Amino acid sequence: RLPNVPGKSITTVVVAFPPNAYTPRHRHPGSVSAFVLKGTLRSQLAGGPVGTYAQGQTWFEPPGAIHLFAENASTTEPAELLATFIADDDCGPLTIPD
Repeated sequence: RLPNVPGKSITTVVVAFPPNAYTPRHRHPGSVSAFVLKGTLRSQLAGGPVGTYAQGQTWFEPPGAIHLFAENASTTEPAELLATFIADDDCGPLTIPD
């Protein structure tokens, strides 16, 4: 919980993408910032272009945005990202299939 922002919590997660890994369409109940730790990822939000993000690059997802996919751009090398979620306290699952 964020003591200076009543009703909000922050959660950080390292997400591993083996070679060729793919996440299907989904959304999140709060804001998400993604930071690529390793490798290269491709990602697309509904209404936006496909982005390609290398180590050290980031993208942002507003609350409830439809995330069409995220995938490892490599067929041979793993990739990782650090996802930081800021959402309502006790909001339930942080990833919702859509």
